[in-house]
Amino acid sequence: MLSAKMEDYLKTVYELQCKGDGPVSTSSIAETLDVTPPTATSMMEKLEERELVEREKYKGVTLTTEGETVALEIIRHHRLLETYLAEQLGYDWGEVHDEADRLEHHISEEFERRVADVLDDPDVDPHGDPIPTESLDPVEESAGETLSEHVEGDRVIVQRVRDRDSEELAYLEDHGITPGTQLVVEEVAPIGMVTVRLADDNTVSLPDAIAGAIRVDEATDRSEADSAV
Repeated sequence: MLSAKMEDYLKTVYELQCKGDGPVSTSSIAETLDVTPPTATSMMEKLEERELVEREKYKGVTLTTEGETVALEIIRHHRLLETYLAEQLGYDWGEVHDEADRLEHHISEEFERRVADVLDDPDVDPHGDPIPTESLDPVEESAGETLSEHVEGDRVIVQRVRDRDSEELAYLEDHGITPGTQLVVEEVAPIGMVTVRLADDNTVSLPDAIAGAIRVDEATDRSEADSAV
């Protein structure tokens, strides 16, 4: 049986693996989990012994098929729990990440199925992150461009918002920027600020760090985008 800490590492490797084209470095794992590189290396050795990761010297690690399955199961638990907490228990979307982190390792498969049934088997969580299916098919973790990659005049629709910072999420929600929101990029300032216009004609200026945490798609229906702004 795997420990919760082992499952956290596998989940982290999966998410980092989806963002790159090759093995995941120990340093990036350590930075993401806020541990020292030697601590991350020690855990990778344990996971390699269990045949959950493969290590390449001086390059990093990749998940084995079994390791990927474990990671996807934990991600499914986490995102279903986030959705259940928000939709059924009235949690704010800035609160659900930490709560789901505590619960994701401890629910049974029967509980998972019942939660999915109550929620009508959703595709995404409250932050727009894709929920792996019951068959644990891989999900696209890096879909869409970030808002910070767009230029003045672009019309976009928010798809996903990074879920790790509750204050950041509260700020975005207060200003009406959530998945499904349509925006027009009004100004990209050289001082590291992106100003967007919303449907109610209000404008919001976002630091690059926050704009880089928002994934968007281009608004494909221009008439719809025009009506939104």
